[in-house]
Amino acid sequence: MQLSSDQTVLWAWHGLKINLTIATTWGLMIVLTVLSRLLTHNMARPLSHDGRIMAHGRSLLEWLVSFMDEQMREVGLADTERYLPFVGTVFLFVAASSLATILPGYEPPTASLSTTAALAICVLVAVPLFGIRVRGVGAWLREYLQPVPIMLPFNIISELTRTLALAMRLFGNMMGDGMILGILLSIAPLFFPVVMKLLGLLTGMVQAYIFSILTMVYIAAVAGEREMEKV
Repeated sequence: MQLSSDQTVLWAWHGLKINLTIATTWGLMIVLTVLSRLLTHNMARPLSHDGRIMAHGRSLLEWLVSFMDEQMREVGLADTERYLPFVGTVFLFVAASSLATILPGYEPPTASLSTTAALAICVLVAVPLFGIRVRGVGAWLREYLQPVPIMLPFNIISELTRTLALAMRLFGNMMGDGMILGILLSIAPLFFPVVMKLLGLLTGMVQAYIFSILTMVYIAAVAGEREMEKV
């Protein structure tokens, strides 16, 4: 039984391999890039001047931006424009990975540990960078010595395990949905797969929301904007 799309090798040459996970990841990246370019082109033009599909797409994108902005403010991030490109991109990629499961033969890259680990590493790198940008290097480093300097190794371990948990949470949920769907497909190939596909789409959207919310919370904890605003 194939547990991950990493096992499906599409091209290999002298030790270099392109598997299904890499192909679907880059495919999603290209599609999202093209769509974002089309939907954000000439934003000053009224929606009524666009086609119906483009108008609906722009309306959905504007709603999504407003929703993400509101969520970031609720977790304590005041300067939302600073974080929206990163958090919004993470959300869109995870959500698109799940929504594309309606396509025949598609396997979401987020069902691969390599993809979820890469997303978690991006968060691991982005969080301290945002913290340094907002608070400065000195204030950011001092956080690892709180409440006493002896806590330094434990704070570092906490940072790493938090990132690992972020990756494993997304990987476990996405892979589990695929395995359950495969089992039900072999048992009852008509009714259950349709229901599970719908449930899988719902689960995928929930996971995209949770992943992005946790990212916001981690950034807010390090950037400390809520505390800075009170000073």
